[in-house]
Amino acid sequence: MAAHLIVLLLLGVLKGLHSITTVSKVSVEAGKSISIPCLYESQYINHVKYLCEGYDWKFCRYAVKTNKPDPSGKYVISDDKKEQIFTVTINQVTNQNTDYWCVVEINNGPDCGQYFKLSVISDTRRLPVDHQRITGYIGESITIRCHHSNSGEMKWCRLDRNCVTGSPGSIDGITVSTHMRDPNVFTVTMSGLKSNDSGWYWCAKGDIQIPVYLNVTEKPITMKQLSEWNNSTVEENEEPRASYDTKILIIPLSVLILILIGVFIWFILSHKKRKVELSATAMTGEDITYSEVGLEKNSSPRVDKEVIYSEIKPKIQSSTKDEGKDTEVSEH
Repeated sequence: MAAHLIVLLLLGVLKGLHSITTVSKVSVEAGKSISIPCLYESQYINHVKYLCEGYDWKFCRYAVKTNKPDPSGKYVISDDKKEQIFTVTINQVTNQNTDYWCVVEINNGPDCGQYFKLSVISDTRRLPVDHQRITGYIGESITIRCHHSNSGEMKWCRLDRNCVTGSPGSIDGITVSTHMRDPNVFTVTMSGLKSNDSGWYWCAKGDIQIPVYLNVTEKPITMKQLSEWNNSTVEENEEPRASYDTKILIIPLSVLILILIGVFIWFILSHKKRKVELSATAMTGEDITYSEVGLEKNSSPRVDKEVIYSEIKPKIQSSTKDEGKDTEVSEH
């Protein structure tokens, strides 16, 4: 009976050890920070997760728990239940603390844990990657440079998925090409990124691994692109608007044109009628002569000279012989 319980306990421990997936050995610069992803199975979504410090599983101590933050701030833990990954971040890494466990707490049973070790270095040229967190854009490509100084096979893997080595391959349908053009540099290029390609990957050379978190998102719009987009949008909106305005103006414009045509015709007809009336009046007035008669006063002395006043007096004849001679006309 006791032997049976021991076997069940060992099976539970072994099962627990394989219920969490993480990296095994990570290279990190002294004094810097490192984030470690710990993938767990779906039955542990609502369980407490924690980071345990120490080489021996039985004697490791709690560093931080999802329900109990570290007040010193050296350790930080977060749980992404959708992706079923909890992430632990270790700040101010030193050579004194290099052995840790990713652990899921099991009620009424042994906890599930997975061991990883930190390889603390002081030479930044030996760091496996330039940045542990990178951003890619949907539909585009991204290149990751994995540096190495030790021997062994170079690999690019997604956490708990397949890996790509020296030859081109794919991870979850994404084309992955690798090459070693530069000495001690393993270059990885992922093409045709999609939003669901976000997640934890790791670059490996021999027994050294470095986790890399890839965040795939929409490419931000630059000010130049925004300006071009606004201009194109305005032009597109103006075309139907102009067409719409034209349709609205057709009726009033037509009415206005008809009014102008009517006024023009009326003006022409009125002008012709007036011209005819003036012509008729001119023809009737050819036989009519108007004259003005006035009396002129002759005050000129010249007129007085032309008037002759005369008086005729009979003369008494004294003799018969002088009868025809003695008649005189006296002028005054």
